[in-house]
Amino acid sequence: MTLTAKAEETRERILDAALRLFRERGFDETTMRDIAAEAEVATGAAYYYFRSKEELVVAFYVRTAEEAREIVPKILGRSGDLRKRLRALIDLKLKQFADDRRLLLAIARIGVDPSHSLSPFAKETEPMRSESIDSFRQAVDGSDARISRDLQKDLPQLLWLYQMGILLYWIFDESPGQMRTLKLLDGTLDIVVRLIQISSLPLMGPLRKRLLSVVRAIS
Repeated sequence: MTLTAKAEETRERILDAALRLFRERGFDETTMRDIAAEAEVATGAAYYYFRSKEELVVAFYVRTAEEAREIVPKILGRSGDLRKRLRALIDLKLKQFADDRRLLLAIARIGVDPSHSLSPFAKETEPMRSESIDSFRQAVDGSDARISRDLQKDLPQLLWLYQMGILLYWIFDESPGQMRTLKLLDGTLDIVVRLIQISSLPLMGPLRKRLLSVVRAIS
C-alpha cells in the first residue's frame, strides 16, 4: 500500500500508540479500540491501516529490522573477531527489544505454532527472518575466522537459531537486569565460536558433514 506523507504519519502514530499500550497493559489486554483512542483516530481508521493487533506486531518487527539494517554494518565494521561480531549482533537485538519484553512474552506463548503469523518461522515473518540470517552471514564472511566451505552456507542459519534460543531465555529471565541471560550468552558464545574453529580441522570432517546433513534434512 502506497501512502501519502500524512497517511504514513497516521500509520506510524497508530503503531506507536499500540506499542505504548502493549508495554503498559499487555498484548492480550489491549484492544484495537484502545489503540485507536490512544492514537486519537477513529476505530475504523485504525482498522484501515492494520487489520489486527497481529499486523501491528508484524509492523513492529519490520521497524526493528529497518533500524538494524542501518546499524549492522557499523557494528560489524568495528572488529574482524568472530566472537565480537556475533556478540554485537545479539546485543543489538537485545537492546532493540529491551522495552518490549512484556510484548514478546505474550507473543512467545502463541508464536510457538509455526503457522501463526507472529511465529519467527511463519510466512509473514520470513522477510525479517531472512534479513536477520543475512546479518549473521555478513558477520561470518567478514570475520578473520577460518571456516570450512561446506559449513559457511548453513552457519548463518544455525547462528540465527542460537540467537533465537538466547532471546527466548531472555524473555522469561526475571533476574535483575536479565543478568542470567548475559552469563548464559557469555558462556555459550565461547563454546559456539570454539566449535566453529575446530570444525575446520580435518579430523572433524566426517562429524561436520553428518551434522550438516541432519540440519539440511530438517530445514
